[in-house]
Amino acid sequence: MKIFKFGGASVKDAEGVKNVAKIIQSEGNSDTLVVISAMGKITNAFEEVIDAYYHKSEELPSKLNFIDEYHKNIMNSLFDKNDAVYQEIDILFGELGWFLARNTSQRYNYVYDQIICFGELLSTKIVSAYLAKLGINNTWFDVRNYVKTDSNYRDAKVDWNLTESIITSKVDTSKLNITQGFLAGNDTENTTTLGREGSDYTAGIFAYCLNAESVTIWKDVEGVLNADPRVFEETTLLNQISYEEAIEMAFYGASVIHPKTLQPLQKKEIPLLVRSFINPKEPGTRVSKGALLEPYIPCFIVKKNQILVSISALDFSFMVENNISFIFQKLHEYQLKVNLIQNSAISFSVCVDNKFNKFDDFYQDLKNEFKMDVQKEVDLFTVRHFDDKAIKTIEEKGASLLTQVNKETLQMVVKAI
Repeated sequence: MKIFKFGGASVKDAEGVKNVAKIIQSEGNSDTLVVISAMGKITNAFEEVIDAYYHKSEELPSKLNFIDEYHKNIMNSLFDKNDAVYQEIDILFGELGWFLARNTSQRYNYVYDQIICFGELLSTKIVSAYLAKLGINNTWFDVRNYVKTDSNYRDAKVDWNLTESIITSKVDTSKLNITQGFLAGNDTENTTTLGREGSDYTAGIFAYCLNAESVTIWKDVEGVLNADPRVFEETTLLNQISYEEAIEMAFYGASVIHPKTLQPLQKKEIPLLVRSFINPKEPGTRVSKGALLEPYIPCFIVKKNQILVSISALDFSFMVENNISFIFQKLHEYQLKVNLIQNSAISFSVCVDNKFNKFDDFYQDLKNEFKMDVQKEVDLFTVRHFDDKAIKTIEEKGASLLTQVNKETLQMVVKAI
């Protein structure tokens, strides 16, 4: 069996849905399970609904109306006005309205998951109905009844034994199956979600449980590139990489494939293909066991808007285990993700991501116990398999504030020119 995953960009409009149907027709309309994300930027739109639900109730009707019209406009280009899919979509909006009217829980993460799930439910209903209209028989199912998790809303942990038991007994692998990414269900039949890159992870879960032949993630790029084309003028398609290399790249911040997607595939040595839904005839990138990087060239990863902080004791004493342990506890407490560490006898430097805007609180907490030198709005460049030319490329981006090198990887904190 093959597993396909289509993200929001692939189904952002009616032409996108038609293109997905063509790919399924040519690549596999049986023995295939298709995981689909919410359409376009609809997840963001549902987050606005959640914000309005909590803070701007007067805006809630217009936010809901936008989502309704967005999907109806796509449907109007795909279906006749009397198609049964319109009633199915209206039922989903009715369920959403019922939840918004009846919910009494104040738990934000719980409420978030119960609302955000409608993006994937809507998109998969539309794609499934369009495939059926074309005469492509398919089975739509609600992934929440298959992937089972704990109740850690927004970042739920999969119950692998239960999930595998359900999937292996209920999925007909001879057919074309359509389901949702990102979503799951707990033991009380409430919706949970799988966190960052959840739809890719869903594809990995089904592949593992069904011993799939392969997983294909269809994207709007030709495959895995050696650098972000928005930052670097010259980029090269990587024809193949190993699981380990992909995990290393993700660890350093590449947005290619999340490690939690790769882990179940790696366990059963299921290859992952990253291909373009714009040019589906192209082979893209293959991620598999022990595959040498091809071509073997430097791979660039950049994390922008970082903060570099150098910390030293006020009395110039050594920075030893108890100091560093205390600082790490505070970094964890203030949700500052550490992307680089370097220490000397009397100083300890970290480059952190201030995603939750808590760095200033961290600074205020530590400034009376340590001397702290802070550089904000810096960029962290990581180069896997670097060479002299790659180093020069990074140096041209700005002044280096800190450089760290090991056998395969160079990291440089740069203050942009």
